[in-house]
Amino acid sequence: MSNLYSFAIGVGSKNSKGEWLEVFYPAPLLNPEQTLGDIVTLSLGIESGEIEPSTEQLAALQSALNHNGYSELAQTIEQLAASSRPVVAVLMTDDLPPVSVPQGYLKLHLLSHRLVKPHGTDLTGVFGALKNIAWTSAGAIDIEELPDRQLAARMAGQPLTVNCVDKFPKMVDYVVPNGVRIADTSRVRLGAYVGEGTTVMHEGFINFNAGTEGPNMIEGRVSAGVFCGAGTDVGGGASIMGTLSGGGNMVISMGEKCLLGANAGLGIPLGDRCTLESGLYITAGTIVTMLDDQKQATGKMKARELAGKSDLLFRRNSVTGTVECLTNKSAVELNAELHASN
Repeated sequence: MSNLYSFAIGVGSKNSKGEWLEVFYPAPLLNPEQTLGDIVTLSLGIESGEIEPSTEQLAALQSALNHNGYSELAQTIEQLAASSRPVVAVLMTDDLPPVSVPQGYLKLHLLSHRLVKPHGTDLTGVFGALKNIAWTSAGAIDIEELPDRQLAARMAGQPLTVNCVDKFPKMVDYVVPNGVRIADTSRVRLGAYVGEGTTVMHEGFINFNAGTEGPNMIEGRVSAGVFCGAGTDVGGGASIMGTLSGGGNMVISMGEKCLLGANAGLGIPLGDRCTLESGLYITAGTIVTMLDDQKQATGKMKARELAGKSDLLFRRNSVTGTVECLTNKSAVELNAELHASN
């Protein structure tokens, strides 16, 4: 009997040393039912890990899937079996840190396929598991092999275009979630969770293991580890501090129906219906003056003490420069047209 955490079979690219560069999984599965897990482990001959299945193993897997009513997955296996590219299957019995490129790409696919939300799967060590790659018009190329490939392409009269050099590719080259708009696709990495109804404008950015519930308007930066609740907007030039960019161990998030003003910055988690005025950057150590209903000061505290609270309005006093916080009783009604993805 096999209880799998996740299973996927896909096709990818290798370098001249036979090392995996990247993997595309058309239909990754999270917590597949036990019958399916038994079919996979029996057909492939492994309980967990990764394997490059032989033609015979793929045929056996396809036959068993068809026989047991998994015709859609069987069709995917048939397509992969016909490929001239290397095929890999990954079976994970537990949510463990990825230790290889195929495992790392499976975890990133789970996020972008909306099967898990940010922080919903263990990505510890993913940077070390993935290779830095030249993403080109001819696909993924190992950095060490790029000069020879560029020369060969020039000599053939077909120069390579190098789009970026990174460990993470564009999400849309692997997954295009339904109901989203992305103005500049290079600014959303594989491993982003982009909820239905989300619009990412040209200067918006969503990192891996970060994302939006949807609907959302993203015109600023959603850093790694950050999640924005439904109806929350991130204004142009605004930035949310991530766990990889100074946020430390504090998980930064924004609740529902919040507004991060243009060029503002956020370094603490917020609850629902919070507003941060344009140009104001709040970090955990920012000293905040609390105001009552009559807008009179009642005391001071560090912003970290307000982490996770709802219905707050943060602003900077234009005369004294003091950062102030009061109850956001008139939460900004966000423009519904901005959230229409179609």
